[in-house]
Amino acid sequence: MTNPIPTTTLPSGESVPVLGQGTWFMGEQARHAADEAAALRLGLDLGMTLIDTAEMYGNGGAEEVVADAIAGRRREAFLVSKVLPQNASRKGTIAACERSLKRLGTDVIDLYLLHWRGSVPLRETVDAFETLKQDGKIRHWGVSNFDIADMVELFAMPGGRNCAANQVLYNLTRRGIEFDLLPWCREQATPIMAYSPIEQGRMLDHAALKAVAGRHGATPAQVALAWVLRQNRIIAIPKAVTPRHVRENRAAVDLRLTDDDLSTLDKAFPPPSRKRTLEML
Repeated sequence: MTNPIPTTTLPSGESVPVLGQGTWFMGEQARHAADEAAALRLGLDLGMTLIDTAEMYGNGGAEEVVADAIAGRRREAFLVSKVLPQNASRKGTIAACERSLKRLGTDVIDLYLLHWRGSVPLRETVDAFETLKQDGKIRHWGVSNFDIADMVELFAMPGGRNCAANQVLYNLTRRGIEFDLLPWCREQATPIMAYSPIEQGRMLDHAALKAVAGRHGATPAQVALAWVLRQNRIIAIPKAVTPRHVRENRAAVDLRLTDDDLSTLDKAFPPPSRKRTLEML
């Protein structure tokens, strides 16, 4: 019997599933939109109710795909979207949020993130986030692609500790955050959202992944995803556009890696022994 998807808690105490759905590269071609929305709806059916998107993805097209997927089911979904850094001034953030709300077909975004740092002072963006929260346009706000120095700076400013999550690149081949950022975020009870948890498929031919997958009758992608999901305060947001892939991602929740498996993966993909610059895609 399939186990329920485990949850983690935001700093507010709200629970969210540790396995969600990503939408990067969705909404780019109209002919694929119906299949993309159908995949997201299947994910909702299977309990992957957190859906991550951004104004950047498909120039807003991904948000429109999400709107189609959640039509009549808004209460089931926990929506995450992002503002681009060039739009992240106080006035620009509010305007960008309004545009995203319209494309998403909703009156509130559950978690609104700054996609990455740009030239706009961070204080301005935080002020805008707090205004949007007070006005009921967003429920929580957070950041994306923030390294530890960025997080320390954010938490030192007024309202900065209201940050609900940090979305960063994290997978077996991108383990740099384990040295400092991940432990720091755990100390602050700030979840990490791991994007590209299977490195967009580039790692899946690795012999170690295939060996571990063979022990469990699983796929290399499921092993890579289970490796991310085994950790506390990590939310993985893989993308899937076919029913088979959606179900494959969902089944990774039930895969339990052994100590021998983890040793095999650590040998093939060593953890960091020093500080590394935060990686991005």
